[in-house]
Amino acid sequence: MKTSIAEKILARPDARLIVDEVSQVLEAERRLRRQFYETVREDQKAEFINGEIIVHSPVKKRHDTASGNLFILLKTFVAKHQLGHVGHEKLMISLTRNDYEPDVCFFNKEKAAAFDEDQTIFPTPDLIIEVLSPGTRDRDYGVKLEDYEAHGTTEYWIIDPKARILEQRVLDGEQYRLKATIEIDHTLESVVVPGFSIPLRAVFEEEAHLRALADILR
Repeated sequence: MKTSIAEKILARPDARLIVDEVSQVLEAERRLRRQFYETVREDQKAEFINGEIIVHSPVKKRHDTASGNLFILLKTFVAKHQLGHVGHEKLMISLTRNDYEPDVCFFNKEKAAAFDEDQTIFPTPDLIIEVLSPGTRDRDYGVKLEDYEAHGTTEYWIIDPKARILEQRVLDGEQYRLKATIEIDHTLESVVVPGFSIPLRAVFEEEAHLRALADILR
């Protein structure tokens, strides 16, 4: 059986000192996090990650195309079938320690029913989609993957807009399993959005995007 981090700490004679030090760091983080909530602006894409406020640089066109196309397709499908709510870039999700603004995310119908129109902070999504950029790659594969996994986001997609591939991960117990690495000529099928299936090419190319959108609306 895998030994938890807590069990490893409790086995140490200096466990109390470790816990006290961590508590002090987390209390300082909580103060900074409150400041983050008070100062972050609607025109910024900013996240709070492990005690650090991260303001994102403008994205490249290929990034904007991929996130925008996928948002439109997923949003249209979810709205048509009344499956929940889809957020895009500026919607902030708040987890135990960190706050993120995923490129695209989906909340099922039960969760979405509790949202109100003035809400600015949202709970754990059922599906999160991140589009890679040079400045975010390490976080998308690192702390974000671990955080989304720990908080029970059932499905996590990482899109590489330059290579034009999508990695689809799903929770298997308490850990993500790589379900598929989908290339440009193949089809993407969601696990948590029932019936959502599109050619991956529709994420990257406008003509394919319009055909997929027409199929959804038909």
